[in-house]
Amino acid sequence: MAAAEPKPPAGAGAGAAAARRLARSCWSAFWDYETPKVIVVRNRRLGVVYRVVQLLILLYFVWYVFIVQKSYQDRETGPESSVITKVKGITSSEHKVWDVEEYVKPPEGGSVFSIITRIEVTPSQAQGTCPESVRVTNATCASDEDCVAGELDMLGNGVRTGRCVPYYYGASKTCEVSGWCPVEDGASVSQFLGKMAPNFTILIKNSIHYPKFQFSKGNIEMRKDGYLKHCLFDEVSHLYCPIFRLGFIVERAGENFTELARTGGVIGVIINWDCDLDLPASNCNPKYSFRRLDPKHTPASSGYNFRFAKYYKINGSTTRTLIKAYGIRIDVIVHGQAGKFSLIPTIINLATALTSIGVGSFLCDWILLTFMNKNKVYSHKKFDKMVDTPDRGAGPGPRASEPPQQDSTLTDPRGLAQL
Repeated sequence: MAAAEPKPPAGAGAGAAAARRLARSCWSAFWDYETPKVIVVRNRRLGVVYRVVQLLILLYFVWYVFIVQKSYQDRETGPESSVITKVKGITSSEHKVWDVEEYVKPPEGGSVFSIITRIEVTPSQAQGTCPESVRVTNATCASDEDCVAGELDMLGNGVRTGRCVPYYYGASKTCEVSGWCPVEDGASVSQFLGKMAPNFTILIKNSIHYPKFQFSKGNIEMRKDGYLKHCLFDEVSHLYCPIFRLGFIVERAGENFTELARTGGVIGVIINWDCDLDLPASNCNPKYSFRRLDPKHTPASSGYNFRFAKYYKINGSTTRTLIKAYGIRIDVIVHGQAGKFSLIPTIINLATALTSIGVGSFLCDWILLTFMNKNKVYSHKKFDKMVDTPDRGAGPGPRASEPPQQDSTLTDPRGLAQL
């Protein structure tokens, strides 16, 4: 007699059916297609909100995106640029007349240069021993015990010898150092060079190039009548004469020239080349602006100065003149952007504009489904589900073995009048 087959567990059939239903649901979500359903809701307030939102979106794209930002253009920022500068003029101090070769540093004529307006000169420095500056930390002393021989202060002027000696003037004493003597504080003489400096002229020659559009231009007018020899910059009448008076630059930066010449400072000359290349090249013009770049109101770091020395020999010994120079540093900064019509950004921004208009529908749908009194009626009308079943046989009606299919036309006895 054959052995009886084992029966499946009681819950196995139900579990398999549930798994099949889950699988059908997943596949249904994959192949279902959703299409918008148009419902006309006769509500004046909601209609006004809808049209106002659409109008605001349309104004934003037409006025700001396309007119102000010119988003229909392909753009290039940061032009390739070259700057050449030249300073002319003479001035005098209490002791001598100064020309360009002496008061302009560095002399190469780059985009960053300094015009010396005041100097503190320490003449005839030579290698030897002398009192340290009182400005150096722990330099003052009462006896030799306060000075450690061989100690080197990185902010000082030399190596300490271990002796406490009288200072250059007054009754104070400081530690003696071995280095360039006398130190700057003990023998420096101040000279002011800024008396005639406001009349110095500065030529700023600038050329730019936008490689993406193969566009180049300069800030000097091409004339052969000696135009640059007798013109000065004016925004209206002499835009392409880039010769500026130093006093004009300082004044446009909002600074007092005498004060700036004594303490020093950094002035930026900003040249902006914003070019719409859909227009003629004559519409692409430089725009100049001037402002102070260093922190004027911060006492610890305000002003601008630097040191340099001139060396010579006396009786075979090397001697130098140390100069601490205060001046006006000019930084020429060039920036800008160019734009030209391009089909790709135009299509992208048009598509974005058309898509964004649908935000009005989303907002109004959210109001209807959330805040309106008859939101359930609207939800019933907006969301329907229809099952599309292929015809399985001929005849006036469904087969006996098949359940009747739901009509794809859904009815609502209350109708749209409820909305």
